[in-house]
Amino acid sequence: MLSDPFQLNLRHLQAMLAICEHGSVSAAAQRIGLSQPALTQAVLKLEQQLGHDLFERRADGMLITAAGKQVAQRVDAALGHLTVGAEALSHSAARPERRMTTTQLRAFLAIADAGGFAAAAAATGMSRTAAHRAVGDLETAAGEALVDRRGRSISLNAAGRRLARGTRLAVAELAALLVELGLHPEGSLIGLGVTPTARALIVPETMARLTAETDAAAFRVYEGSWAELVEPLRDGVIDLIVGEVRDYEISDLAQKPLFEDRLIVVGGSQHPLVGQNCVPLDSLATYPWIVGLPNSPLRSAWDELFAGRTPPRSPIECGSVMIIGRLLTNGDFLTLLNPDQAALQIRSGLLAQIAAPLEHAKSAIGVTVRRSWRPTVVQQRFVDLLQEVSHREDGNTSPRRRLVADWI
Repeated sequence: MLSDPFQLNLRHLQAMLAICEHGSVSAAAQRIGLSQPALTQAVLKLEQQLGHDLFERRADGMLITAAGKQVAQRVDAALGHLTVGAEALSHSAARPERRMTTTQLRAFLAIADAGGFAAAAAATGMSRTAAHRAVGDLETAAGEALVDRRGRSISLNAAGRRLARGTRLAVAELAALLVELGLHPEGSLIGLGVTPTARALIVPETMARLTAETDAAAFRVYEGSWAELVEPLRDGVIDLIVGEVRDYEISDLAQKPLFEDRLIVVGGSQHPLVGQNCVPLDSLATYPWIVGLPNSPLRSAWDELFAGRTPPRSPIECGSVMIIGRLLTNGDFLTLLNPDQAALQIRSGLLAQIAAPLEHAKSAIGVTVRRSWRPTVVQQRFVDLLQEVSHREDGNTSPRRRLVADWI
């Protein structure tokens, strides 16, 4: 049995799907250009690797088993991602992905991540010569160059980046399959993107609850703005982003709010406005502001807050809560934040909320995933726990208007 998706043979996976589609070895052999003995051996090898019978052999053909259906769904999705990635190859013959191997793709992804053959060889355990050969063979199968070589520096060209995305998504599907079959020793890895609006309370609490609940969960956390995280999400490096969600549809992504926060004005604990129950906009406008980055939800909310009037001075644009907090404690700056973003520093006495939460300034916090994403059981449990944590009544903030229940 295996624990690494790169140990799978793409031809064996294609053979398995061909039998699923045609119901017999003879019909499938004609479909993919393999002899019947070779096709039979391919399926047997795959069954040995996965530790499950994928087909029930009958006199009238091959009947897929329950385990076989589970495998077929993930394999079909994986090969579909690879096909989409290969569609960017403009100079190749039809279906170039059918001539690729997992060894070639492993070396290719290592090159993409490491930016050089030496580092890629070290990451994969291959020799530099083997890594060179694998990527060269992949380019031959692709019918065109995938990397740009400038001395010792290597980067992917446009076709290479598209193929790398399809390959990562394919590998993610196969890794999820191994987890579902109980073959992956590290359990279910969750690639988690977190924006500043969610990292203070919601995400840490959910991660803690899941790791206490099961040993099968593992996290790889990436921090950044939504704009910085969305391309790694599309690449399959990240499984989901937790943070602010956009108020418009995105064709390849699914977004769903968990709750909606009324934003708060925040200043240092010694700010002159601290302790006042009602602060008019005229008073807020007399102080300098730290505003969100352009096109961010917090920036849009700030623009709306002062719409129709001369906005206050805003000498600093910043998306880092840590930097913002330090600035607020060293001057009379004000800023607009989600309650959870400022909660820890308010509790510690460094910052203070200015008056009540704003009635008309709101920010939706939620989850963004690829529309094609099919979570494992553990990944789904993380999403469920996120909803539970998000829907708690938090005594440290004003009540939130809950938006959504189950959705993935």
